[in-house]
Amino acid sequence: MVSLFLDKTLIKNNWHNDELELERELIRLLENKVILLYFGSGECPRCQEFVPILKQFFVRLTDEFYVERSSQLVLIYVSLDETEELQDKFLKKMPKRWYFLPFLDELKKELELKFSVTEPPVVVVLKPNGEVIVPNAVEEIKEMGTACFQNWQEAADLVNRNFLLAQDFEDVSWRSLTDPVRRLKYKIKKKKRKKRSNEEEDEDKEDGDKSS
Repeated sequence: MVSLFLDKTLIKNNWHNDELELERELIRLLENKVILLYFGSGECPRCQEFVPILKQFFVRLTDEFYVERSSQLVLIYVSLDETEELQDKFLKKMPKRWYFLPFLDELKKELELKFSVTEPPVVVVLKPNGEVIVPNAVEEIKEMGTACFQNWQEAADLVNRNFLLAQDFEDVSWRSLTDPVRRLKYKIKKKKRKKRSNEEEDEDKEDGDKSS
C-alpha cells in the first residue's frame, strides 16, 4: 500500500496540517493497519447523508474516549470536491486524525480509476499491502457499525499491536534506557566539581588575605 503513496504527500487533518512525505513516515503510518480510502464530496447529497455515520464510526474506533487504545485503522480522504475551498470547508468538520491528499495531486484521479469509483460516497477497505478487502463498505458501515472492523482486521492479517510494542521495547538499546540516569549522574558530578572549585577559590582568597 505504501508504494501507492511513494513520492507523494499525505496531509493530516489537524490544526497544523502536518505533511507526511518521507518514506519512513508513510510506512510508519500505513503498516499493519486497515486502510480506508473515502471518496466523497462535501456538496454531494448522498455523501452528506453518509458522512456523519462514517465520522462516528471512525471516532468510536480511534478516540480514547470510546476505546482504551486507538484501533489499527487509517482513513484517507480522497476529495471529489470541485474546489480546494470546498474541500477545506468539509475537512474542518471532520476528525483531526483523518488524512488527505493535496487538492491538485494527480494521484486522486489515479485512485478513482484504480478502484472504479463512479458515484460517491465510496469507502474502499484495504489491507496494509494494498489488497482490497471490501471494494465499497458504505452499506456495511451503515448496517453493522463498528462491528465490521473486526472482520476487516481478521481479513487483513494484522499483527497484534501488543506484540509489536513488546518487540519494539526489546529492540531499544540498553544505552537509550540508561541515558537519563547517566545524564543525571553527569549533572551531579558537574555540580560537585563546581562546588569544589568554588571552595578552592575561597581558600585561596583567605590565604591571600592572611599573607597581606
